[in-house]
Amino acid sequence: MRIVSLHSIDPGVKIGKTVTNDQGQVLVQEGVSLSERMINRLKKLKITFVYIEDEESEGIQPVNAVSEETKANAIHEIKHAFGALAEAGNISKSFILDRLGGNFKKTVTNILKDARENDEAISLLTDTIGHDRYTFFHSLNVAIYSLAMARELKFSPEEQMTVGVGALLHDIGKTEVATSILQKPDKLTDEEMSEMKKHPEYGFEILRKCHELSMVSAHCAYQHHERIDGKGYPRGIKGNDIHPYAKIIAVADVFGAVTSNRVYSKAILPHEAMELLFTGAETQFDLAIIRAFRKTIAIYPVGLTVILNDGRKALVVQQNKINSERPVIRIIEENNEKVVTPYYVDLNKELAVTIVDTETTLSGDERKLVNRFYYK
Repeated sequence: MRIVSLHSIDPGVKIGKTVTNDQGQVLVQEGVSLSERMINRLKKLKITFVYIEDEESEGIQPVNAVSEETKANAIHEIKHAFGALAEAGNISKSFILDRLGGNFKKTVTNILKDARENDEAISLLTDTIGHDRYTFFHSLNVAIYSLAMARELKFSPEEQMTVGVGALLHDIGKTEVATSILQKPDKLTDEEMSEMKKHPEYGFEILRKCHELSMVSAHCAYQHHERIDGKGYPRGIKGNDIHPYAKIIAVADVFGAVTSNRVYSKAILPHEAMELLFTGAETQFDLAIIRAFRKTIAIYPVGLTVILNDGRKALVVQQNKINSERPVIRIIEENNEKVVTPYYVDLNKELAVTIVDTETTLSGDERKLVNRFYYK
């Protein structure tokens, strides 16, 4: 199985991983060969990457650090909470969260349990598909990323729980923002952007009244858009005034956003997202936190086609726990010709060999757009 850009495939390729729509309904089932009509339909839905099966990628199977069962249960809890809060009056919101607080703690416990048992680099590429469910999937992904950083930074179990719950609920304030703004495909007006930027404050007001959850979780929601240089929102606080947990969630939030399909932007790959984070190191984000994140994330996901400094082309087949930037790869092309018998290279041992590009790298214009959005 390999990851490919939807814009680079031809009719006849076989899907390796089921593609779903906004409601989780199957668009293309695993094993189905894509027709031109199906490819065009997926393009209209702004799906960026798909997994396909072919001869060169035979036997390559991505392994998830968090099980599908855990993710499905988490999405159910998040969706239920967001839906209940969106329909509730101001008086009952804290009551609803008090009632659901134990469920969120259980979700965090299950994520941590899976991560300990699987011990895999985190790879959530293409897990977030569709506009309506973006907030639910994004909240889960941010929690998974944040917990991975908390573990790498040697946080205590209690601290990890607080970070995890805060991450799951960091966008809870969006239940107070109009759906027309959240799902608007075009650029927001100044008035709409002003309203969107209030969601951290809305989230803080909802969470701080909840007795079941830590007050720190409320501050995670309040501060996840603050930046070290003071150019964030809603208060423009800077440096040490920002809670350490909020700094972790800020990194996870941006990484999760740019690697997911959204209403106004298509997904980019993890190594490109990591470059964006380092662009904002020590101005937007804490450098130590970014470095901790880099150790836990699958920079080059299993199944990705990469280009080496010597011109060879390869597929990523396994992550290196010691250094996620130097995976084990399968050489499939050299001297611009297909290799008759593919062979393997462990980049953590062959230090003179480096990855210089991928087949699905962000274009220059696309990179400028993402940079402008996140680093105004």
